[in-house]
Amino acid sequence: MKDIGSGAFELELPEGWMIHNIFNEDLLTRCMESKFKEQHIELAFPPTIINEEEEYEIKEVRKHQKQGKGVQYLVHWKGYGDEHNQWIAETGLPHTREAIEDY
Repeated sequence: MKDIGSGAFELELPEGWMIHNIFNEDLLTRCMESKFKEQHIELAFPPTIINEEEEYEIKEVRKHQKQGKGVQYLVHWKGYGDEHNQWIAETGLPHTREAIEDY
């Protein structure tokens, strides 16, 4: 998070999020550490490292939607629960042609 002045902050957002990354301070709250062990979600599978980049395996593509001139896909990751599903632009899925075709 970077303070850019006048109560505005620039956030680092996950790749594939198609929203503006500048937020007013009134919309932000500090992240608090989980009080109970049951509230902490552990990632099920660590990513595979390919060419020094983290790669996750897609179990399936569940939905699609038009976003601007492109398409986004709702991706369900292998080894993860539904809470980890993500909308990702087609351009952010270069190695997933088979999963998109299966959808």
